[in-house]
Amino acid sequence: MEVLVLNANFEPINICNTRRALGLMLAGKATLIANGRGTIQTVTMAFPRPSIIRLEQMIQRPRPHVKLTRREVFRRDNYTCQYCGRTVPNLTIDHVLPRHLGGQHIWTNVVAACAGCNHRKGGRKVEEAHMSLLAAPREPSASAQYVFGHHLDENTEWIPYVMGW
Repeated sequence: MEVLVLNANFEPINICNTRRALGLMLAGKATLIANGRGTIQTVTMAFPRPSIIRLEQMIQRPRPHVKLTRREVFRRDNYTCQYCGRTVPNLTIDHVLPRHLGGQHIWTNVVAACAGCNHRKGGRKVEEAHMSLLAAPREPSASAQYVFGHHLDENTEWIPYVMGW
């Protein structure tokens, strides 16, 4: 099971498994914030199964960035072709400015495209192919809502902590 890890200031910083969360709690490095999942019974003791824990010490870390992966590009573009607007199961990645023309593999140059639109555009610029983008590509914000938001369907008790940041 997934456990939301909060920094000492209640900022969501990570998701770990139950075993790791219990280890942090037993070592005195974290405290239980929410237990919506019952208990874990050992031979001599019962431990609450955490859903949300909070670290005792503040962890300083650099601002996170969303990694540029196929899955994140599809998620940013809402699993929709950015040329025709269709939601299809077999999306591809298209470089707005093709790589052989100097385009880079960066957030502002990649979009989700269906196979038909990607083939139609080919190795040309968007204008040369007489096509247009539904929205200009951009790097997604690394906010807690974006990073942890897709876990909220299964973990509704996380909503106040994730949506507050």
